[in-house]
Amino acid sequence: MSPRSFAIADTCFLIDWARYRHKGILFKLFSTVFVPEQVLDEVRSEETISWITRGLTEGVLALYTPVASEIEEARQLIERSHLHPQLPSMELPEALCLVAGRRRGYIVLTENRAALLAPRVFRDYGSVSVWRALEVILEAVKTGILEADCNRPGRVFEEYASDTLHVFPTKALQTAVEEVRRICGMRGSSLTR
Repeated sequence: MSPRSFAIADTCFLIDWARYRHKGILFKLFSTVFVPEQVLDEVRSEETISWITRGLTEGVLALYTPVASEIEEARQLIERSHLHPQLPSMELPEALCLVAGRRRGYIVLTENRAALLAPRVFRDYGSVSVWRALEVILEAVKTGILEADCNRPGRVFEEYASDTLHVFPTKALQTAVEEVRRICGMRGSSLTR
């Protein structure tokens, strides 16, 4: 499988992902993951900074420098989010990722609830694909980049949670585990033919 073209990641995603034992799968799914300059201002963890630096050096991560019109659009999106009662607060890095997703077709990688909800709330952002770590891991299983333990279909998500201390939303996790179970069933039936 060839990697998808591009993704753009915000701070919360990168901080968690840097601690994940299978972090290399990200670069098998995406040819390049962009990191907005504003994200670098927020990262404090030496582990995350080291991983980002290594990724930039290897060319699998790339610095994303937004143009003035993208920053202005991101600021407008932040203002709109503060006026919407269903959305928690959104900061500049998440908003810039959404703008890049809308303008350039990048998949947005985030754990930020406002960024996850924005495509459902704002019609002009409806085409933006937003993935959490859950969706990245599931896509890696679907494409065969990450092998699932079919005796324990939830294990791929448990490993991430153990490494990062991230808690997946219960309903989304159950749906993802069922999808892994289905994939295992399909692969098992194709092996017996």
